Amino acid sequence: MTSLSEQFGRDEWARFTAKQRMQRYAILLGCGIVIAWALTSIEVIWPWVWGAPEQIGDLFGRMYPPDPSNLGSILSVLWDTVNIATFATAFAVLLSLPVAYISAQNTTPNRATLWLGRLILVTSRSVNTIIWALLFVAIFGPGVVAGIIAIMFRSIGFIGKLLGEAIEEIDKRPVEALEATGASRFKVIIYAIVPQVMPTFWAVAILRWDINLRESTVLGLVGAGGIGIVLQGAIDTFNWPEVATILLAIIVLVIIGEVVSAFLRRRIL
Repeated sequence: MTSLSEQFGRDEWARFTAKQRMQRYAILLGCGIVIAWALTSIEVIWPWVWGAPEQIGDLFGRMYPPDPSNLGSILSVLWDTVNIATFATAFAVLLSLPVAYISAQNTTPNRATLWLGRLILVTSRSVNTIIWALLFVAIFGPGVVAGIIAIMFRSIGFIGKLLGEAIEEIDKRPVEALEATGASRFKVIIYAIVPQVMPTFWAVAILRWDINLRESTVLGLVGAGGIGIVLQGAIDTFNWPEVATILLAIIVLVIIGEVVSAFLRRRIL
């Protein structure tokens, strides 16, 4: 019995030509070679890898049951963690507004300010929060101040870039209409640009607060305040039941942050 393609004299349909298939196979082969080379060059101690499940089980055994005897101090530094994330986000939002304005092509005063804004955004996003924290701990000393400034510097690039992109995508007609009436630049910003970017502004601010809440939990590992200080102390003293309590507190905090973020998005957006 002949197929329809033979009856009508047509070739069977194929998604890729033979040349395209060969190119895809070559790419896959190249990726496999690169992955194999990477695995052989990073000097993995494979006996430790194979013994990891046993070590994890042993560690969980030492953590159980969690020790709530130090719960008061844990909750106290947990509140510091929330404060670090909240203040850092608030300051970052304020500082990122002018950066977003000068980094958007349709609002920047000139090309020099455009590249200045882009430089600030790239610098902020290129350096990890932990690196910023190490730098500011060296400047301001250990504590929440270093943590707030570290997260603030990291957040400026994130918020400024997204707001700058939102400004570049606004509808130009309201801006042109106000400019045609002789409105000042300040009024053009307030009445034509701000209303269009407000949804993005609130969405980005809430998202960044949620991210900062998570990042602030580890800043204490380098002395920048928050619950990470207590966690590092418990690990250094091999107090595994207290480590379990701290980890559970962090998980609860993150869940509460998710709930608050979702509530704010529903109410504001």
